[in-house]
Amino acid sequence: MSRLPPLPRVAGFDDAPFVKRAGAVVPLVGTVCGGTRFEGLVWGRVRKDGWNATDEVCRLLVGGKFLPQLHLVLLDGIAFGGFNVVDLPRLAERLGKPCVAVMRRMPDLEAVERALRNLPRAERRLELLKRAGPIHQRGGFTFQVQGEEPAWVAEALKRLTDRGHVPEALRLAHLIGSAVVTGESSKRA
Repeated sequence: MSRLPPLPRVAGFDDAPFVKRAGAVVPLVGTVCGGTRFEGLVWGRVRKDGWNATDEVCRLLVGGKFLPQLHLVLLDGIAFGGFNVVDLPRLAERLGKPCVAVMRRMPDLEAVERALRNLPRAERRLELLKRAGPIHQRGGFTFQVQGEEPAWVAEALKRLTDRGHVPEALRLAHLIGSAVVTGESSKRA
């Protein structure tokens, strides 16, 4: 377990509101924060229920100015744009940083599997969910992690959160994405 800096630097990714039709383009927002202070932004896109979420997060960070500064990468859940599932171990390996899928609550895994069965290549999507590792509940946070110990992640999430159980980088990504797409930030952040 690595030593957690007093002010962890993090990138937090969330999708913005999107059209629910198959193959729609889904905006992907990445905010960079030092602790809870906003410091930067990246913007990309994925396909609804597609296969490019892992590659798009990598494209937005690899070779850019932010990646060398980061201590960890946060995702709002394990998938963007419906079920464009992130390959969490591959993401952590490619970025060389701990990667964490943060959830607001423990997911209903049976309901998730039923929903996935309605999509092409359901078995591959389920495999990616399993590859992300066990779901941890620590310090009021629910998450999956690759590249670091759960105790370290729980402490980092605590330092990256002003109030409630959503790290500021994820809260800001949600608010910014919502405002850009709809004209105002949403209630739930």
